[in-house]
Amino acid sequence: MPAPAALRRLLPKPPLWVAMYHSIADASDDPYQVTVSPVRFARQLHWLGDRGLRGVSVRELLAATAEGRERGLVGLTFDDGYADFLESAVPLLRRHGFTATVYVLPGRLGGVNAWDTEGPRKPLLDEDGIRRAAAAGMEIGSHGLHHVSLTEADDATLAAETRHSRELIEDITGGPVDGFCYPYGTVDARVSRAVRKAGYAYACAIDPGPLSGTYALPRVHIGEEDTSWRLTAKRVLHPLRRRSPADLVPARSGPARSVLS
Repeated sequence: MPAPAALRRLLPKPPLWVAMYHSIADASDDPYQVTVSPVRFARQLHWLGDRGLRGVSVRELLAATAEGRERGLVGLTFDDGYADFLESAVPLLRRHGFTATVYVLPGRLGGVNAWDTEGPRKPLLDEDGIRRAAAAGMEIGSHGLHHVSLTEADDATLAAETRHSRELIEDITGGPVDGFCYPYGTVDARVSRAVRKAGYAYACAIDPGPLSGTYALPRVHIGEEDTSWRLTAKRVLHPLRRRSPADLVPARSGPARSVLS
């Protein structure tokens, strides 16, 4: 019979836990259930810390995974680039010594969430806000230019939403943009190829099914109703719902790169 250490090596690794947030603000008017109040968010971060877990950006999570030191790390992601990320989320993250990734929309800088037909209008990060978030140690990724469903986009739109958005964000931050997040979580093989071709090292989806991998990382939605016991249940059930992608090493930067609210 294999020794315990050898047996552990034979067992599949549990899937990475990547939490998906959007807005950290008053959650009383929230028809899409994408808002978490600052009070609830603070409690959720305490829940992580009390269990010896540390929230990190997806860039840091994948780098740690490549080196076999991902144990105890949880990816924290924020879609849409709401201005309240800087105002409400960053101070709480820094208080816990956590980092996160925020996916922004450079085609809507300083605008609002006009793609939502219901619910309140919320301001989005402008250039200064993006720079301040980056200076606070947060990873800045792309959510496309305008928050459109990429599986329905033509080739020219798809190229702009992926490649051009990355170029614009790099101009703002002065640093590399490794991560992409599919608007609405929608992805197919064509869209995934476009993201790779645009030079990203990884991409986040929601429930990408057989596409799961570095360019379609599955994530767990976290909302206002996620109290301690619900978070515990999601943590326990996550390995049963999502298989661990075999391809979880970020690709190198550069034009020759190839190979988840």
